[in-house]
Amino acid sequence: MTSHNSRAGLDKQATQVQDMFDKLAPRYDLLNTLMTGGIVNYWRKITTEAIAPKPGERILDLAAGTGTSSVPLAKAGAKVTACDMSHGMLAEGRKRYPQLEFVYGDGTDLPFEDNSFDAVTISYGLRNISDTEKALSEMHRVTKPGGRIVVAEFSTPTMTPVKQAYKQFLPRVIPALGYIVSPNPTAYAYLAESIAAWPNQQDLGQKFINVGWKNVEFRNLTGGIVAVHRAWK
Repeated sequence: MTSHNSRAGLDKQATQVQDMFDKLAPRYDLLNTLMTGGIVNYWRKITTEAIAPKPGERILDLAAGTGTSSVPLAKAGAKVTACDMSHGMLAEGRKRYPQLEFVYGDGTDLPFEDNSFDAVTISYGLRNISDTEKALSEMHRVTKPGGRIVVAEFSTPTMTPVKQAYKQFLPRVIPALGYIVSPNPTAYAYLAESIAAWPNQQDLGQKFINVGWKNVEFRNLTGGIVAVHRAWK
């Protein structure tokens, strides 16, 4: 399922996903805003509220990309580590936000000590990691006892009209928009496929439980197009 156009497949081989995001890096945040009609900013606000960053806390923002999701955490006074496996994203982030700490890391083998962070978070990146439970387990390992995890991810719409529209939107509109605005349009075909193949809210919640997270809860946003899961160690 790969081609010379930097299109990752649903087997999510790390090098392919990395290469795809390297090429998208300079325009990735703009493309997200266009693709979601700007609603991504509302989703980010709700996710930040769920993380509830406090001054002095250490927070790991995984799959942080260019650091857009890390900025509000730092503004709240937290010491944020923005971690990503795309060198292109990290380079772009360091240019935009020199005040943030950017670290290269693979979600299935994080380069951090046990019990290092008060909170870990990942937005729209968990489904790009080849082994979901291994990533959730690694996030559990680096979180301090009593710490929390917050995951924002595309999910399964719960309202019938949204479901119907979404079924049309994912396979047709996202790739079409990708061809219009993206330097790597085939990447958006992968993104649409990876969203469609992702487990629903309850099934993802079970994966948290499987690796040791407690008190798992989730909140649906925009009719379940996105879900924010939160749990504790």
